Amino acid sequence: MGLSIYLNGTWVTRRQDAVVPLYDHGFLYGDGIFEGIRGYVGRVFRLDDHLRRLYDSARGIHLEIPVSRSHMKELVVEACRRSGDPDLYIRLIVSRGPGDLGIDPRKCTEGAGIYIIAGAIQLYPPQKYEEGLKVVTVPTRRNRPDALPAQIKSLNYLNNIFGKMEANRLGADEGLMLDGSGYVTEATADNVFMVRDGVLSTPAAHFGLLAGITRRVVLDLAGTMGIATREVGMLVQDLISADEIFLTGTGAELIPVIDLDGEMIADGRPGPIFRRLLAGFRALTRTEGEPFLEKVGESSQA
Repeated sequence: MGLSIYLNGTWVTRRQDAVVPLYDHGFLYGDGIFEGIRGYVGRVFRLDDHLRRLYDSARGIHLEIPVSRSHMKELVVEACRRSGDPDLYIRLIVSRGPGDLGIDPRKCTEGAGIYIIAGAIQLYPPQKYEEGLKVVTVPTRRNRPDALPAQIKSLNYLNNIFGKMEANRLGADEGLMLDGSGYVTEATADNVFMVRDGVLSTPAAHFGLLAGITRRVVLDLAGTMGIATREVGMLVQDLISADEIFLTGTGAELIPVIDLDGEMIADGRPGPIFRRLLAGFRALTRTEGEPFLEKVGESSQA
């Protein structure tokens, strides 16, 4: 895989050259926002949706992005083009910019920093998409929406990292996070879906989860396939009793869950609705998106 990195006006191709100012408040305090985006067969998938969320997140933390949305799109497409790979992962970061050792954002007088990485990602081994994940409910609760709104995709991911570390210690592939009242929110980096009696359900956004781009794609796909959907409150027991469970996210795409808290889900194999949605999702990613290569439609993974 090629690597292309945009550093606030400069292009580099080596990780060791990708440096940010030490006093940048994104580094010092996690004061910034980001998006994870995918490119498939020479097209950036759902780029407009990701950019809309990025600029919404910026408004949420009173951060002025110094370029227009259309220019940001051009930068992302150029980063992908420079990478030269038709299938890749893009990390788009906007930090508060350099300041001093205090937390006051007014001290960041140089303006926001923009950083784009176009490279590779693999969250789970390929066999997990056939065999399924083992997931555990972790002790760390998801941040309260009135403390840090989940719809702001900020650089401060410690809440999720605590959950991931707990899942690691318990020998699981992933951790399930609950809110303060015990309702399911999301996994440490992915949204959660379950199927029961042919109905596809996912936790509603007001329970304190990031309503992901892939989550929306799956709900829309289900509608076109005639699969009933619900956004509801969900307890761990609801998931354990489900016919199918799977996770969704830009990095993970769609991946099945076959074990939750030591309980086998149904027959312990990925279910038919998951497989239909995964096939539909993969087909969609190969026909939609913002082109970044002259020749699109041929995957390096084919």
